Amino acid sequence: MGDLGRELALALASDTLWTALLVGAPVLILSMLVGLAISVLQVVTQIQESSLSFVPKIATALLALVAFGPWMLSVITQFATRLIGNIPLYF
Repeated sequence: MGDLGRELALALASDTLWTALLVGAPVLILSMLVGLAISVLQVVTQIQESSLSFVPKIATALLALVAFGPWMLSVITQFATRLIGNIPLYF
């Protein structure tokens, strides 16, 4: 078996992390924006109900998964296809 080499291992790790960041970004960003809006609403109205912040963030995450799910799946599929297709080049 061949040796991956430092550069190739770093390139694969970098590509994996960027793909994970790209796939997770829509859900995280939308959930953070909703959480911020709910927090501002709680501060303004002085309502300190924990479910008031939890339920909208979960609903937003689910809606984001439904809305961005096909795109996320295509990004992951492209990454996996590229990774598996390049296996002969690694050795």
